[in-house]
Amino acid sequence: MAKILVIDDERSIRNTLKDILEHEQYGVDVAENGIAGLEAVEKCKYDTILCDIKMPEMDGIETLKRIIDIAPDTPVVMISGHGTIDTAVDAIKKGAYDFIEKPLDLNRLLITIRNAMDKSTLLTETKILKKRVGKKYEIIGHSPAILQALDMTDRVAPTEARVLITGPNGTGKELIARRIHEGSAHAAGPFVEVNCAAIPSELIESELFGHEKGAFTSAVKQHIGKFEQATNGTLFLDEIGDMSLSAQAKVLRALQENLIARVGGDKPIKVNCRVIAATNKNLADEIKTGAFREDLYHRISVILIRVPALGERLEDIPELAEYFIGQICTEDGKPPREITEEALQKLQELPWTGNVREFRNVIERLIILGGIPISRTDVETLAMQA
Repeated sequence: MAKILVIDDERSIRNTLKDILEHEQYGVDVAENGIAGLEAVEKCKYDTILCDIKMPEMDGIETLKRIIDIAPDTPVVMISGHGTIDTAVDAIKKGAYDFIEKPLDLNRLLITIRNAMDKSTLLTETKILKKRVGKKYEIIGHSPAILQALDMTDRVAPTEARVLITGPNGTGKELIARRIHEGSAHAAGPFVEVNCAAIPSELIESELFGHEKGAFTSAVKQHIGKFEQATNGTLFLDEIGDMSLSAQAKVLRALQENLIARVGGDKPIKVNCRVIAATNKNLADEIKTGAFREDLYHRISVILIRVPALGERLEDIPELAEYFIGQICTEDGKPPREITEEALQKLQELPWTGNVREFRNVIERLIILGGIPISRTDVETLAMQA
């Protein structure tokens, strides 16, 4: 049952609102002044608060400010029999959800309460979703190797420096890129990822820069490229070592001039996004063979961050195992599974050529097919299945 707090110095108003709202199946508490109201807010979580403006000892505006400090996500509806436009505007500016004049219109009051609760529910759901998304991209481990990479990440994130992230497949280069984005001035903007290895070379330029209608046979309408989609955010060029030389030249121009041109168009378009690149290749070797432009390399690698392979941080395996067991069991709606110390020791002895990505797959396999608890024998039997 949703709970409402009514703060009003007039007993008749408090009792009338309590009777009306309880008839509407709300739980209702009442307080005779702002001080009593704040005490109630500190003790209980309310879905909506109705607060009078003219009250002795502490007026409604001051009470509103204190409520926002204690329960910032709780919508507060101000009510007053001495309302003016200026009073209403002042209340809204200071954080009130809405303002209603006395005598109260019952229909408007109930609609306002319902809308306030919808907003409160939406805020709660958004926080839960953000928490889940944040956990999805969490970087787990406290080994010196991973802490060094995270320290570099957190130091460079608030700057505008371009970053090249290196490391074998499956180590978590995208997680590092997302951490940089979240710690940057572009965090409120989009995070746009392009897997350069997954896009055919003849389509990569259209994907990055967009194309005009009729630019080629299948271009039946205009397409906005990733550079434009990432405006005011971050563009993550994953596996940039697999990008064609033609596309590299255009990316270089975009980084030099902050300008692009769509395929089939000649109008320059200004772009504003932070570019982060990643690769599992040795770009120095690629430059020697002519497969990668040296000038582009120097543009994208102001800061180099190397993500260690799992084999370089085996001490993180128990923590990673606990994290993935919790994550996978939660996703499947199952209680967390236990894993023995002997099983963890065996996991630390295995060659993890697929790194953290392979490790997560193995943990999921052990949860599905292993015993309770997961044993060393389960690891020996199931971990290295082809």
